[in-house]
Amino acid sequence: MFPLLLTVYGTVLVAELVGDKTLYTLGALATRFRMAPILAGAAAAFMLKMAVAVVLGRLISTLPPHVVAAISATTFFVMAIGLWRKRQKPQPAEVEPTTKWHSAALISFASIFFPEWGDAGQLAAAMLEAQHRAPMVIWIGATLAMITKGAFAVTLGIGLRRFAPHRAVRVVTVVVCVIMGLLAAFQIEL
Repeated sequence: MFPLLLTVYGTVLVAELVGDKTLYTLGALATRFRMAPILAGAAAAFMLKMAVAVVLGRLISTLPPHVVAAISATTFFVMAIGLWRKRQKPQPAEVEPTTKWHSAALISFASIFFPEWGDAGQLAAAMLEAQHRAPMVIWIGATLAMITKGAFAVTLGIGLRRFAPHRAVRVVTVVVCVIMGLLAAFQIEL
């Protein structure tokens, strides 16, 4: 079982690291919120999404592309509008944001859970499950890979928060969300 766990972990991590939007999403959230609630919200979303991939893997890949694109695009556009409209007092670079823990975790969960259904990581987990019939091992390996990716993205975002001006980060974050929304709307892969 351990070799299968490592195979799933490696396959899903590589599939997810190559140009995946979640890296940008979590990195952008880390410029505005604390690390712990982002990781908690993202981890919960990853666990649920990978559970769905394991249980209903084949179904995800058969969803109409326009439905997946519409959900993804809407999520990114709503995030962009929300981030743009939310006025936050500028803070010194060394001070962590003061958003409530549950609010940041919920935002993180929603930004990971709703967009990108049927992405490379989910499809890889679904195919591995169909091949090996080991749902718990597949789910654990895939979820750990997603959490690893999430921690990497949050770490990058925290670095940006410390060294980039707040206003510039806010503008870039909104622009990234709009670009991701357009890419999803037009079903363009990175």
